[in-house]
Amino acid sequence: LGKRLEPIMRPSNLPLAAVGAGLLWFGWFGFNGGSALAINGQAISASLVTTLAAIMGGLSWMFAEWIKFKKPTTLGLITGFIAGLATITPAAGFVDVFGGIIIGALGGLICFWAVVYLKNKFKYDDSLDVWGVHGVGGILGAFLIAIFAKKIVGGVNGLFFGSASLFIPQIIGIISVGIYTALMTFIIFKLVDKLVGIRVSKDEERAGIDEYTHGEKAYLDIV
Repeated sequence: LGKRLEPIMRPSNLPLAAVGAGLLWFGWFGFNGGSALAINGQAISASLVTTLAAIMGGLSWMFAEWIKFKKPTTLGLITGFIAGLATITPAAGFVDVFGGIIIGALGGLICFWAVVYLKNKFKYDDSLDVWGVHGVGGILGAFLIAIFAKKIVGGVNGLFFGSASLFIPQIIGIISVGIYTALMTFIIFKLVDKLVGIRVSKDEERAGIDEYTHGEKAYLDIV
């Protein structure tokens, strides 16, 4: 935990990353549509806005990357998909198609900012961008319920539809979950560190965990 000491390695297998993202996307229908615990209109709506948010997250991330780095990437598109999925998760059962599209687009842009700017500013080590994508996206999605919730979908209106009743509950929820998560993560890390350790040595890390643990390499160096 802390600042990364050496340059970040680029992903070595983009096709597998794409397959993994597709599997995640498929599983997300269980997160969001399945949370209705029934085959009904709300479950169908949640699944639809989940897909739309993922698409918009991928597109907004890709265009932000294009503007910032002058070229879009497959990895950026994939990460944007996941950012859209993470952001819509708290809101999927409460927003309509319009809300899903806006939330997905904002999720891609805000998570891009967190990964590209926030991480570079504070220099924290987050190899999979879990905080930048899932953490920031989840917080954003939980807050945007208070704006885009629609009564016909989830039984309550947000600010965009004339009600500010969700603002305080959502903010309290975000803070409460944040405190609980930080506390429990700290306890778990400390426990794991005492039992088996949470870091390998520098030499083992450079050699590769596969080789250290299993005596084999996942990828061969080809010159």
